Amino acid sequence: MAKGQPVSKGTLDIIVLRALAWSPMHGVEIIAWLEDRTGRRLDLDDSGVYQALYRMETRGLVSAEWGVTENKRRARYYRATPSGAAYLRTETRKWVRYAETVTELLTGPRTAGGDA
Repeated sequence: MAKGQPVSKGTLDIIVLRALAWSPMHGVEIIAWLEDRTGRRLDLDDSGVYQALYRMETRGLVSAEWGVTENKRRARYYRATPSGAAYLRTETRKWVRYAETVTELLTGPRTAGGDA
């Protein structure tokens, strides 16, 4: 199976926070949620997701507590904190604005001045 697109630097935290906006989840659930929502079009590295969770917990964007999975295994369940939710809103607005700008630039009409 072909690998998906690599996750752009700086976006892993916000897509993990997006998953946690739905409900608290443990790491495997987060990865499955992201893969399902993206149709596996992103190349998500499990260790990268766990590193992002640790980084965000250190920054106070997520909190974690131990729980038991449906398979009766202990797992850390993560949830977005109020700071994490605010960070997600801010960064989502920035990302959408950036993506719209680049899309306009790449797909807009040519102008005089030697555009390719």
